[in-house]
Amino acid sequence: MTIKQNVKQILSELPNGVGLVAAAKTRTAEEVLEAIESGVKIIGENYVQEAEGSYEVIGNKVKWHFIGYLQKNKVKKAVRLFDMIETIDSVDLATEIDKRCAQIGKIMPVLIEINSGREKQKSGVLPENTEQLVREISHLQNIKVTGLMTMGPRFGNPENSRPYFVETKMIFDRMKKLNLPNVEMRYLSMGMTNSYKIALEEGANMVRIGTKIFGERDYEQD
Repeated sequence: MTIKQNVKQILSELPNGVGLVAAAKTRTAEEVLEAIESGVKIIGENYVQEAEGSYEVIGNKVKWHFIGYLQKNKVKKAVRLFDMIETIDSVDLATEIDKRCAQIGKIMPVLIEINSGREKQKSGVLPENTEQLVREISHLQNIKVTGLMTMGPRFGNPENSRPYFVETKMIFDRMKKLNLPNVEMRYLSMGMTNSYKIALEEGANMVRIGTKIFGERDYEQD
């Protein structure tokens, strides 16, 4: 199937109010454009440099979300390019984003990345530390916490990811009730190509899909 057919099929399956983030890691600007022309409104990028290349071709026809690990030395460029950063997992990173946004008069919507699987090799804040992190960064003036993100396992039986999504949704609901200043729990970004249907069942209202839109990459799947 073509990118266009893939996008149409996914959009027809998603419930109303669910945002589709097309995960565009390693994809060409032409592939990304095809997805946009087929109805994608949010592009997710893992690398600032790759995003720059696509942005030069595409511009602000769509929203750009950063969905990878963000190094502090890339924050200055990232805050100019992106409309949302989905991978906040430390006070240090949040503070740097706040500082760089202040310099250009921008308020950046961010999601807190939860390491729901407690995997050592993955970034993200541990579930039990989420509230403390949100409280510590809620006073920053140039970022706004607008929800949570979690990955879940990348491979294997999609059903195995359900407990991670259930736990993240519980944190999301709990954070909502706290009514913290400058925190608005609107987005719950969970699930990828392998697991997004399970994530939707557990309350996700944003999904990140790459392989099912663009086809397999040679060396990894998302």
